[in-house]
Amino acid sequence: MKSTIVIGHKNPDTDSICSAICYADLKHQITGEEYTPCRAGEINSETEYVLNHFGVETPRLMESIEPTVSDVQYRETGGIDPQSSLKRAWEYMRDNNIQTVPVLTKRGKIKGILTLGDQARFYMEDQDPSALSKAKTPYSNIADTLQGEVVVGDPDECFSKGKVVVAAANPDVMEDYIDEHDMVLLGDRYESQLCAIEMKAGCIVIGLGSKVPVTIKKIAQDMGCTVIVSPLDTYSCAKLINQAVPVRHIMRKDNIITFNLNDLVSDVKNAVSKLRIRYFPIMDDDNKYIGMISQRNLLNIERRKVILVDHNEKGQAVDGIRTGEVIEVIDHHRIDSIETLNPIYFRNQPLGCTATIISMMYRENNKSISPTIAGLLCSAIISDTLMFRSPTCTPADESAARYLAQIAGIDVEKYAQAMFNAGSKLGKKTADEIFHIDCKQFKAEGVSLTVSQVTSVSAKELEKTKAKMLPYMENLLPNSGMDMLFMMLTNIIEESTELLFIGANSKSVVQTAFEVEPSDSSVILKGVVSRKKQVLSPLINAIDTLQ
Repeated sequence: MKSTIVIGHKNPDTDSICSAICYADLKHQITGEEYTPCRAGEINSETEYVLNHFGVETPRLMESIEPTVSDVQYRETGGIDPQSSLKRAWEYMRDNNIQTVPVLTKRGKIKGILTLGDQARFYMEDQDPSALSKAKTPYSNIADTLQGEVVVGDPDECFSKGKVVVAAANPDVMEDYIDEHDMVLLGDRYESQLCAIEMKAGCIVIGLGSKVPVTIKKIAQDMGCTVIVSPLDTYSCAKLINQAVPVRHIMRKDNIITFNLNDLVSDVKNAVSKLRIRYFPIMDDDNKYIGMISQRNLLNIERRKVILVDHNEKGQAVDGIRTGEVIEVIDHHRIDSIETLNPIYFRNQPLGCTATIISMMYRENNKSISPTIAGLLCSAIISDTLMFRSPTCTPADESAARYLAQIAGIDVEKYAQAMFNAGSKLGKKTADEIFHIDCKQFKAEGVSLTVSQVTSVSAKELEKTKAKMLPYMENLLPNSGMDMLFMMLTNIIEESTELLFIGANSKSVVQTAFEVEPSDSSVILKGVVSRKKQVLSPLINAIDTLQ
């Protein structure tokens, strides 16, 4: 069973990351099953400080949960060597119940593909008595196929000239149809063996396990004629010998379609939908073969189970969310557009932070909170409530944070100051990095808007940030797919926000929302620190009013 993914929103903040880590831990404690915390974007400086402080590894980046080939149940069958005989290839395919097998180099690279159809076609259509020489068949393959052994000559050399002849006639007649370099299948008659060698045959195959006279061996060696002895009769040798052909002779070498573990299943389906091929090789990042996938595997793929924390909006969810199965949502924002296949556990409370809800769930389920988990949950609450200054903060949030701080062994006020200082280092970041530190997209009455927020304890730092953000936002808007862009520059100490805005009618929206007279592209909002409660709701109401 695959691990269930626990993931927050795009452009994750501290609450999104810490809640994913902690809820994965809680679910594992409750169920004993595997839950993997992930992130849908790069972490910011504040979150990086928190994770480093408590020695927690950054969750795995998952830019999309759309299924890849690695999510499909593929068959980890091995491959065969290009020199392997068709007989050995058939036995391998039969024993492993497979119809297609890759032909691999010693380094695991694909050299060709062999199917049962390829083998059947060769047996039914190739009537050429020179097939073995054209395929440059090793004598070792021939001896193995005929259950015999090479008694004269080098097994590693190849039969590369001539045709296969069955010596059923008298020696005086044999001279009429044996050419130089031919391979002659015969019995235990000394005269026939000697005649074939004297006709400069390249190889003689002696059936019925007959003992080869020393003189024949000596003459054959002197004439450069390979001698193979088989326990089979001449008819059986003639019937089986073409199975000695190496697979490299009939394998498909061109236009081989392979897929990588990271390829999207949707892309793979599109690629194979019109092909009459049932099995395809799967390669790793080093282009080495690891298994085979069938079209049936692609149809029977299991949806990836996902738990969403700190959001419930499709626009903020990790890419490919429609292909997954959302089984839970833990959030403290307004209820929006996530759709599910079945009824799910959905917990949404009007609190200042998702981490507060999760800390409640630990206690409700009588599960222990380690100092590390307590530190992460406390950090998330401090961040989302701006150290209890945000109007979204409730007594439950502050009570939970102070309880968790005791378990984590931290001083809330001192730790919060250090955390905010770490997150306020905006001067070293580009305008694009700053805008996407905490950026969320919304829709209201057909209007698309983005509201980004950064916080700082320094008024001077925010002023410098404003100077580069306005030109950036003006350049970004035309290709953003948004109608309006908003940027909150929030001063934690002064508990105020300067709101930057760009876009047609955005000035009227701001004026209506906050009942102020803004300048060209900004307005100072005293006492405003919360995007969710103090900025987003007024903006949406204003857009509705102006429609």
